[in-house]
Amino acid sequence: MQRILALILLLCQGGITVTGSIVRVTGSGLGCVTWPNCHPGSLVPIKGAAPLVHQVIEFGNRLLTFVVAAAAVATIVAMHKAKRRKELKVYAWLGLFGIVVQALIGALSVILKLSWWSVAIHFLPSMVLVWIAALLYSRIAEPDEGTPTRLFPAAIRTLAVVAAVALSLVLLTGTFVTGSGTHSGDAGVGMEGRLGVDTYGMAVIHAICMYVYLALTLVVVFLLHRSDAPKAAKKAGWVLIVCIIVQWAIGVIQFYLHIPRWTVPFHVGMSSVVTACTALLWAHGQRRILGKEQAPTVQ
Repeated sequence: MQRILALILLLCQGGITVTGSIVRVTGSGLGCVTWPNCHPGSLVPIKGAAPLVHQVIEFGNRLLTFVVAAAAVATIVAMHKAKRRKELKVYAWLGLFGIVVQALIGALSVILKLSWWSVAIHFLPSMVLVWIAALLYSRIAEPDEGTPTRLFPAAIRTLAVVAAVALSLVLLTGTFVTGSGTHSGDAGVGMEGRLGVDTYGMAVIHAICMYVYLALTLVVVFLLHRSDAPKAAKKAGWVLIVCIIVQWAIGVIQFYLHIPRWTVPFHVGMSSVVTACTALLWAHGQRRILGKEQAPTVQ
């Protein structure tokens, strides 16, 4: 049950980024113009205050925050009730804390009328929360009394960290591409308040970062096979590579079709998938193992 709750939390953390992207590409970001109220003096949408569809989409996304928070609280309760180790409790609490911070950042972005950088800092912490949720999901399966054991060489795990840093650059430059593009998040806003850089050039930089990240991940997977790492780690590596390729394909489609609205939620959703899979691969480098279990010898 604990792992199911952790999986639900992981899906919620990634899912709300998708609904957030739907808010943006439908121009519903200011369907609710205040926070925590939707409109001054009203917690819920008001007929005629803004296009109804925009109000419903934005208000619905706000309501999903409570769903994610409920999943986080349920996970925390499960960790404490089962008296799990401190590491798991910390992950669970960080998830809830991050949700609160994200709600405040969301309020800031509304106050700032969806300035590009406020939208960017609303997205990036979500990727951190996806990473934490993925680690929680992975670590829950390990016995609390087990001994932390390195399952593949430290050099490979270090390279996996370097790949994760490259991923963070991919995500960061992705927000720059978005920030300089046309999808401001509000149907009534043009290019005012957008990042003043060439979108084409920024997209090229974003793509270069992605290729570096893919190359590093390929090297990690190659080395995992050379070091005779556990099958689970190898499988996690190949799953990650497939996800990166899918994300690359979506990005190419966006580039050549000039970022059609319908592609954005898919690209954002895959960002969460890639981030989670990167975290899971890194987690395979060290596991808690009971003394009677046989762990592979690493150098």
